[in-house]
Amino acid sequence: MATTDYDAPRTRPEDEPANESLEAIQAQRSATVQTAVIDAEDFDTAEGIDLPGADLSHEELTVAVIPEQQDEFTCASCFLVRHRSQLAHQKGDAKHCTDCED
Repeated sequence: MATTDYDAPRTRPEDEPANESLEAIQAQRSATVQTAVIDAEDFDTAEGIDLPGADLSHEELTVAVIPEQQDEFTCASCFLVRHRSQLAHQKGDAKHCTDCED
């Protein structure tokens, strides 16, 4: 029966140092390593970043508000406008969607 020493460190052939000169190793690395060229003009500047607490009083938001349609309802729990197919139950005027019913 062959004996195996399980406590001995395991090494692979590629983990062991090669008998190459320092110049040969540096030449190998410089041939395989490619440097990334970064074009600074491709990135957004600080103009596109809104900082917390920034004064946005001069900004104007335009949002088209569509009134609730006949086949929609507003959930009394999550206050989202849902399609009537998502109505779980109704108690008086309070309507609840299937997501809030779970």
